[in-house]
Parts: sequence; structure tokens; C-alpha cells
Amino acid sequence: MAVSEAYVRSIFKHLEEGDGAAFFERVADDVDWTVEGTHPLAGRYNSKSAFLSHTFAKLGKVLPGGTQLHVVGKLLSGDWVVVELASMATARNGMRFDNKYCWLLRFSNEMIVEVRAYLDSALVTRLFDENPI
Repeated sequence: MAVSEAYVRSIFKHLEEGDGAAFFERVADDVDWTVEGTHPLAGRYNSKSAFLSHTFAKLGKVLPGGTQLHVVGKLLSGDWVVVELASMATARNGMRFDNKYCWLLRFSNEMIVEVRAYLDSALVTRLFDENPI
């Protein structure tokens, strides 16, 4: 089933406003979420809870103001959506964490069921090296 641009915009507006909980209401509990790369957040997570505890929870410990994600662009094709995101956050130690992301999302019944996320691995590694948990 094709997902509309308005629907995608409404979901990601929650992330842009810092309301991750509302965004993750549209993510399936058994989501297949892969964070590509070679950094402390990389891995394949087979549930929303595993993804959140291994990524956003860790980021919350080093980014006091959150990740501050903003949509840069999006492309829709059927039940797949590609979203380009930018993070303009500041770490505990004052380090700028201005990362860029590309998320490939597959929807089923208006729920996100699969994600492949790409980001700057070196920047994430530096973030955690300079701001140990």
C-alpha cells in the first residue's frame, strides 16, 4: 500500500518537534531496524525496544538536548520512503553533533516495519569517545 507524502510529513513532524514518543507510535513493535556502519550505535535490531535502548537511549546520555532531527528531503515510492535528515545537536562536552542521515523506510498498514539507516560513522564514534557513557 502506498503511503502519502502528507502522512510521512505528519510522522516526521513529531521528530522535528522533539516528540520521539509520538513518532515511535508509528513504528511497529517488531520493526527490523538496521543502523549501518562501524560505530557504537551500529547493528541490526529486531524490535522497537531493542532499537531504542541501543540507540536513542545512548544518545540521550550524551546529547542533553536530544538529537534534534530535521527533515531535509524525502522520496516516496509505493510502500518505501527515503528520508534525508540532519541533526544539529550539542554534546555534553560542547562538541557539535551535526550529522546527516539517510533512512530507507518500508511501511505496512501505515506502520514503519523496516528501516535501514545510514549516517556518519566517524562522527558517532567521536561523539562517544569524547562523551563516554
